[in-house]
Amino acid sequence: MGFQASSEAISPIVSPDNLNTAVKAAAIKAADVKQILQENRSFFASGKTLALDFRRGQLEQLQTNILGSIGDIYAALKADLGKCETETYVSELALVIHEIKFALKHLSAWCRPRSQHIPIPFQPARGRVGPEPLGVVLIISPWNYPFQLALGPLVSAIAAGNCAIIKPSEMAPQTSKLLAKLIANTFPRGYVNLLEGGVETAQALLAEPFDHIFFTGSPAIGKVVMRAAAAHLTPVTLELGGKNPCIVTEKADVAVAARRIVWGKCFNAGQTCVAPDYLLVQAKVKDQLLAAIARTSTEFFGEDMASSPDYGRIVSDRHFQRLQRLIAEAAASGKQAVDGQAVGGQVLGGQCDAASRYMALTLIEQVPESAAIMQEEIFGPILPVLTYEDLADAIAFIKQRPKPLAIYLFSTDAAQQRAVETQTSSGGLCFNETISHYAMTGLPFGGVGNSGMGKAHGKAGFDTFSHYKSIVQKANWLDLALRYPPYKRKLPWLKKLL
Repeated sequence: MGFQASSEAISPIVSPDNLNTAVKAAAIKAADVKQILQENRSFFASGKTLALDFRRGQLEQLQTNILGSIGDIYAALKADLGKCETETYVSELALVIHEIKFALKHLSAWCRPRSQHIPIPFQPARGRVGPEPLGVVLIISPWNYPFQLALGPLVSAIAAGNCAIIKPSEMAPQTSKLLAKLIANTFPRGYVNLLEGGVETAQALLAEPFDHIFFTGSPAIGKVVMRAAAAHLTPVTLELGGKNPCIVTEKADVAVAARRIVWGKCFNAGQTCVAPDYLLVQAKVKDQLLAAIARTSTEFFGEDMASSPDYGRIVSDRHFQRLQRLIAEAAASGKQAVDGQAVGGQVLGGQCDAASRYMALTLIEQVPESAAIMQEEIFGPILPVLTYEDLADAIAFIKQRPKPLAIYLFSTDAAQQRAVETQTSSGGLCFNETISHYAMTGLPFGGVGNSGMGKAHGKAGFDTFSHYKSIVQKANWLDLALRYPPYKRKLPWLKKLL
């Protein structure tokens, strides 16, 4: 979900006066990281995290402290991303609180060992499989949903009985500071640690052996994380991104499609890993859809999106400038001469204000496949618009590219839905909807191929941070000599049994 390394690193130092080690400031030293990690390992070795009552207590305390910090959370996310309170509540607060409540409700069942059948040749014996915590895990969270994407995985890690170190993004500095304070005031020292900082902090952490690394960010940085983890054979969960296609067919309810596309693309100003990244529109409904999107944008945000209290801002000057370059290049390359007339190019939006990092919803037609905007995850309020004649063409276009984190199909036709479901591969798939599948705790969330590996949320998140250990308990009252040497004349009997 858009973690980007920044050269503006803040270096954390150990702060021993806190109940917890919330590390912040200028350039972290490897020795500091080793000391903090050792605190976590010592805490885990104490066995405290194995008790379900302890895990429940920590989750309940986290929930209490979050609810007591709502005003500060709203202010931090407003400062970092221009988020209105409604977006912050829906996409940050509510998701974390729901994860906590879901874990508290189901924790006993998740931790209960499952009996497994033992074949006759191995009887008398009993078999079971039970989860155990991995140990000390590292959570590297991004800037686009900096509160939820730090604490959501932490809830799963705590529920599974682990200790954790969190590295939040330095690109959301106010939320990072708030998280440091929240962690310090919630958890015992050495149980959950938070290290603020930039690239140097991340590098120092990745140099150490963890029992699991949970990273949310871009595929490019995901490869860096995976290479570092490989040095220690550390398992990883990579929640990445990609170019999520949004298909609109002639069987779509165009008005509904326009509302849900605009909502999904403009939420958090397009800075969402599951946001629609480009439109694939059947040619015969293209003009109708684009007109509906224009009307919907005005209905949602008024004639001037910049003055809407419900529309966010781009996170940094660097990202703002990158998006401007994408628009300029795509708009220019999209213009094609037909009978001496320019067609294609920008069809909606394009208004920007560098001072406030405001960027309007912008649609661009006829973008060449070679354009940067069709090669990179956009991560902003820009939608390239491509047309197709037959759904098979749209499916073929998607299959020629890396597997996306999500695919959206707007169609009421069951055969079209079945075709997209069976002929494409993606982390998630929504019919007549965008982005909301991420918020459904009961649905495992994750990518496939270039868009990630591993799952998050609910039971899937608990499983990510657990090792399922197989246990065989053998009885002593029967101990057949058939399986022991010498094996002379025993093989025919063993063949019958095995």
